[in-house]
Formats: sequence, structure tokens, C-alpha cells
Amino acid sequence: MPNTELQTAPEADNEDYALSKKLVAGVLYALEAQDRHTLIELTEPLHPADIADLLEQISPLDRRRLVQLYGEEFDGDILSELDDGLREEVMAVLKPDVLAEAVRDLESDDIVDIVEDLDEPAQEAILETLEDADRVAVEQALSYPENTAGRLMQRETVCAPEHWTVGEASDYLRSAEELPEQFYHVILVDPRMKPVGNVTLGKLMSSHRDLPLTKVVEELFQVIPATQDEEDVAYAFNQYHLISAPVVDEDERLVGVITIDDAMVVLDEEHEEDILRMAGVSDEASLSDTILDAAKGRATWLFVNLLTAILASGVINLFADTVDQMVALAVLMPIVASMGGNAGTQTMTVTVRALATKDLTAQNAWRVIRREVSVGALNGALFGLIMAGVAGVWFGVPMLALVIAVAMFLTQIAAALGGILIPMTLERMNVDPALASGPFVTTVTDVVGFFLFLGLSAHMLL
Repeated sequence: MPNTELQTAPEADNEDYALSKKLVAGVLYALEAQDRHTLIELTEPLHPADIADLLEQISPLDRRRLVQLYGEEFDGDILSELDDGLREEVMAVLKPDVLAEAVRDLESDDIVDIVEDLDEPAQEAILETLEDADRVAVEQALSYPENTAGRLMQRETVCAPEHWTVGEASDYLRSAEELPEQFYHVILVDPRMKPVGNVTLGKLMSSHRDLPLTKVVEELFQVIPATQDEEDVAYAFNQYHLISAPVVDEDERLVGVITIDDAMVVLDEEHEEDILRMAGVSDEASLSDTILDAAKGRATWLFVNLLTAILASGVINLFADTVDQMVALAVLMPIVASMGGNAGTQTMTVTVRALATKDLTAQNAWRVIRREVSVGALNGALFGLIMAGVAGVWFGVPMLALVIAVAMFLTQIAAALGGILIPMTLERMNVDPALASGPFVTTVTDVVGFFLFLGLSAHMLL
């Protein structure tokens, strides 16, 4: 499908790397006219990731037309670039022989990524099309738990005995009948197939032939257990600036390798999940979801928010007589709640991110809490004074100005405390703070804000 020898970035309208309207329109016209020649001509220069974007942007009917019109030239790399739900839709349209050919040329990690979410009959249908060695590699990877390094790794490795010289390794690479399409290190192994070091290709090419490989190994050498969570794998790559890392089994023998592109995909997925979860949206949400799926994915946390909103309304109801006697309170209440909610969300976002990157730990927790409370107090004092001036001019009641100033000051402090303590507590309870923090922080800020403002008003004004 796309030209693998030379692939260019798509034409852009206003944003770099975005598919141009002209290109999309041309593809849609070719689909309508069933013009296969024009379709291939338009998409051949594109990278598989761009074709995946194209499939995501067009309608389900046009997706089906595009896949069917391509036929045997459909590239398996496109499948690895698609979201899971959309991938299944596209695979259902592909003819079995076309799907088999598309998958057969992929690296083992990409095949695992494609088949791991399929039901058993669909998995077996794809596995049957693979060569024996490839099938064994994929089945062994699938034997590891989901979301672990064993699922993420590729089985194709380039390794050499630790006693070899640079010349021996170079000769081996030149004479090898088959090597991975992309690799960055030669992994040194001992007689038990235990990884003992990495040699970069740059060092290998620039060193004298007689030099032992052990003299040119990288200083940093990180080994990944096959059962390690993929999120921790991505963290290690990001933290230590790894390009690739060998994966070992429970006996510390080499079973595969993880490269930076796979680790960064995981890191990107984790960031995306955190953003979606903090907004109360299913972490599998996609623009290609049906209306029903999208509604179901958001309904759970909307229901939780409804319950917390009822709780906040109950606090207001406690002071119904107070609100009845002074209409100005009803006018100012949303300001207190809104400012507290925004402050809580800001602190919560920083905290959840710090927990995900392991920057917030038990050792520095109290220092961070003190900092966030100080920030809340400073902002509370600033905006409390501003609102005191606004309320004083607006309603001409000096004590009302004092009440809202004190309420905003204390609410901002409470929001800061809630925004940091709630995610930390959920993390300690092994609950994803990105998933559950939002409703609880909102509840705390609303309840505390309403209670402080109306309670102070009842005590000081009436």
C-alpha cells in the first residue's frame, strides 16, 4: 500500500503533519468513483500512520470502501497504527488472505498488539497464517500477562557472545540472512544467554576490529523483566533516556527486546488515559465510537457527579432561611464555588501528573503539601480582597465584603488540600487517582465553599 522506501509527510493546510483537505477530498472522490488507480496514487506516498489517520477521519461506509478497494495491497503497518476499536472494524472488512498477508510481514510485537484483543477464533485464524517460528514467538508473548513487558517486546533480537571482538560482530551482522528491520544495539550475552551489556551500532562501526566488545559497551545498561508492568517500562525509558533494552524471563535469560518507539507508545497511551479519566471519560474513548458507546462511557462518572452535586445542594438547603433573607448570597455563592473548584482542579492535575511520573513520593510529600497550601492561601488572600472590593461596591454591605473575603481565603486552602490529599490517598489505596479524584475534589470544594460562605453569613450578617 504505502511506499516503504520513500514516504513523505502529508500536505498540510494550517497545521504541520495534518492531512490536507485536498487530499481527503481526493480520496473520497476516488472512493465514490471506485477509482483504485487514483486512490493508490494519492495514498502511496503516505506513511502508514497518516493512512490510519485518514481511516479514522472518514465515515464507516467510506472506510469499508477504501479497504475493499485496496484489496491485496493493504499494508499491515496500518493496522498497528489504528485504535483498537477501529482496527477490529477494518480487520472484519479485510479478506482472510489479505489480512494474513498484511500481518505476516510485521514484527512480532506488532502482531501481538493486533491479536491480543481479538477473541480466540480470530486469534487462531491469524496465527495459522504465520510461519512456525513467528507463531511460536507470538504465542509465547501472549502467554505473559496483559500490559507487561512480555507483551510489549519483540522477539527478534541481535545478540553476540561476550567474548567476541568488534570484527567478529561486524562480520556476523554482514553475513546474517535475516535481521530485524530496526535495531539499535547488539546485546552481549554470557553462555547462559543472560544479557551482560549493550553495544551501540555507532560504537561498533567506529571501533577497531580487534577491540573486544566488552570494551565498547554502554555505561548504562538496563534489563527489563518480562513480567514488569508496561507503564514502569515506559517510565524507565523516559527516566534513563533508553533507546532499547533487553527483556529477560524469570531465569534472567534473554527472551526479547523493547525499543523506544514501543515504550513511547505506552507513555503516550498512559498520558491519554490520565487526561480522559480526569475528565470522567472512558479510557478507551475515541472519536470513532458510536453515540451509544460514547454515552455509556461517560454516564458512570456523570452519575457520581450528580450524587455529589446533590450533597452540595443539601448544604445550601441547610442555610435556606439565610439565603431567603439576603438575596446577595445567592448571587455570590457560585463565585466562591467556582473559584474553589478551579483551584482544586489545578492542584489535582499537578498532583496526578507528579504521581504518574513518580516525582511526588513519601519523602517529599509534606514539602509539596506545604507548598500547595501556601499557594492556595496566597491566591485566596488575593482574590478574597478583590471580591471584597467588588461585593462592597456592588451591594454596599461592608460585613458581606468581609464574609466573602474570609470564605474565599479558606476555600482556596481547602481546595489545595483536597487537590493534593485526595489523589495521594487514592494512590495509597491502589485506586487510579486520575480516574477517581475529580468528583471527590469537586465535592470537597463545593461543600466546603458553600458551608463556609453561608455559615459565616448566617453568623455575621443575620
